[in-house]
Formats: sequence, C-alpha cells, structure tokens
Amino acid sequence: MAVANGTEPDAGPSLDACRIEAVDVHAFELPTDGPDGREQDGTLEWDSTTMVLCRVHAGGRTGIGYTYGDASLAAFLSGTLAPLLEGRPVSSPPALWELMGRRIRNAGRPGAAAMAVSAADIALWDLKARLLDLPLVHALPACHDRVPVYGSGGFTNYSLPRLTEQLTAWTEQGIPRVKLKTSRDPDRDPQRLTAVRRAIGPGPELFTDANGALGRKEALYWAHRFHDEWDVRWFEEPVSSADIEGLRALRRSGPPRLEIAAGEYAYTTRDFVNLVDAEAVDCLQADVTRCGGITGLLEVAGLTAARHLDLSAHCAPAVSAHAFCAVRRLRHLEYFHDHVRFERLVFDGTLPPVDGALRPDTGRPGLGLEVRWADAEPYRVHGQRPA
Repeated sequence: MAVANGTEPDAGPSLDACRIEAVDVHAFELPTDGPDGREQDGTLEWDSTTMVLCRVHAGGRTGIGYTYGDASLAAFLSGTLAPLLEGRPVSSPPALWELMGRRIRNAGRPGAAAMAVSAADIALWDLKARLLDLPLVHALPACHDRVPVYGSGGFTNYSLPRLTEQLTAWTEQGIPRVKLKTSRDPDRDPQRLTAVRRAIGPGPELFTDANGALGRKEALYWAHRFHDEWDVRWFEEPVSSADIEGLRALRRSGPPRLEIAAGEYAYTTRDFVNLVDAEAVDCLQADVTRCGGITGLLEVAGLTAARHLDLSAHCAPAVSAHAFCAVRRLRHLEYFHDHVRFERLVFDGTLPPVDGALRPDTGRPGLGLEVRWADAEPYRVHGQRPA
C-alpha cells in the first residue's frame, strides 16, 4: 500500500538480507504436581520437568524454540550453537541445521546434542515465519489444518481416583483417546485398567505405555491381556525401543488390532530408518524437540510417506500443533500432562483442544507464542531475564 507521497512504506529488511543478530538461551525447571511431588512410569521416577528455551533475533523479530531435557543443554546451546548461528542468514533453516549437524559431530549426534539442535531449529523456523508475517503452519508444506490429540498422563503412582478423574476429564473435553502408564508393577495394572475403562466407558480408545519396562515374553502376555480384557488398541514401548527385534516380534505375534508404537527416543534420521526397516512398529513416533527440530521432522515425514506408515507426535503440543500439520501420514499428537502444564505457564498463545484436535492459530505469526517472563522467572535455572 502506497503512502501519501507515493512511496512504499518501510517494510524492514528483506528476508534475504536478514542475519542473526543474537541468540539467548534460558532454562526453567517446574516441579511436578504428582503425589508427594513425584511422577512415575514403567522405568523412571521424576520430580520436575526442565524446558530449555532458545531465542534467535533478526530483523526486529524473535523466534522461539525449546526442548525438554537436562539444564546442561542450555550451556551447550549457548557455548556451541549460538556462536555458530550469529551472523548467519535466516532465510534457510535447513542450511543452518546442516551446519549445526556438522558442529555437533564430536559431541555425539544422538541424545543431548540433537535436542539442542532441535530447540535452535524450531526457533529458526519460528523466526522465519515471523519475518514473513505468517503463522508457522503456513510457512511449512502443510497437508493438514489440525492435529488430532490423545490425552496422556495416567502415571503409575496416581491413586485410582486421580487416575480416572484425569482420563475422564479428557474424554469429557471431546478427546476420543486417552493413555495411561503401565508395567511398573504389572500386578496392579488389571485394577487400574478396569477402573479406567469403567470410568471412560466403551467408546474412547484406550492406550497404554510401558516405557520399555517389560521383557519380550512378559510383554506378549500383557499385549494379549490388554487387548482382550480392556480393548486396548495401542501398546507403546512394551520393550525397550533399543530392542528392535523384540518390538518386531511383538508386532508379529500380538493381537492384530493392538498397535505397537515407538520412536520418541529416535534422534537421527537413521534411528527412524532402523525402526522402519525392521518392521518394528505399526505406528512410528517422533518428538520434534528431539529429532532435529522441524527440519529433522520433515525428513522423517518423507520416510513415513514413502513407507506408507503413520507418524504420531510425541508431546510438546505448542510446537507439534504446527509442525505435524506438515506430516502427510499424520496420526495424532500426545497431549501430555506435564508439557501442557508447563507450556501454559511459560507462554501466551497455547492452544486448547477443540473437538479432539489442536488447530494452529493462523491469526498470529510464527508459533503464535510469547514468553510470559514474570510467570516463568521463579523457575529459572539458566540465563537471565531479558531487559
């Protein structure tokens, strides 16, 4: 639109001209709200969740990205990745992703380094979308405008009343599928599953997650019981995700309508290829805050499309709601209690589920998130609040 003197308004620097001016990193540790301040699954007990937040600045805009992991990731981001990114052009996040991948080679690509790259990559994509004044979903090759969700929590140390209250609350919100943690104490699971199925009724889909707690034969036994007695349709990590042969054996020998799922601990594209080539899962999972961010996720999306395999989003709903719209073989998103609680505390612009799905807010640029510094500050464990 022309202004009165016939010239165009100053739109700021073009995307091609923008270079990264600064990167700052923060970490926040939020105590859990579980019994006695603790939560449990099949193989782990924890008392807090840590978010490592990365912000990238260019052209008067700021992109936000984050991962969930140890606070030490913040030091790695600040000391190793931030200096690499500063001064670089912002127009191509995949080009910067490639540079970061080279830089982390000797730090170990899988695990913590991949998570740090993920947070930075998400911030770069968010920044690019904000510079283009687009919602992130419109800056991506989106195939969908919403991401179906399933409610996830049901920790093994919950009392039966809290367990049933949590899962029932999700179904009452219109979420048609819910998941509970199992297999820490298998003898207690029949009582827990019976209480849940009675509370939610026969309609909603019921998922279970052992977090790799079982051996192969034990997992096969429980796969049949879960399916036959409680109509469970999803058995996540019945054995360790590193036991690819065990996953494949369960997929082949378990009930035909009970799907075996894994992939949340895959960090590199090769990790996903290993699961897919072995025919180890019925539905693959990916965590955008672990698998190399949005750039890494797009590679995994191509793999699943080529192999005619669905992909399910693991957690981080505020990012996943945008990113997984670009996954053609999208199944659903884990609407995880701890991450929902954390993101609502730290950000303005989080999305509530509507009719069992998250729909990206196309009226806000990028991820649509703004940090609520005052609310996050009491939980800071790294970095300084911006002036």
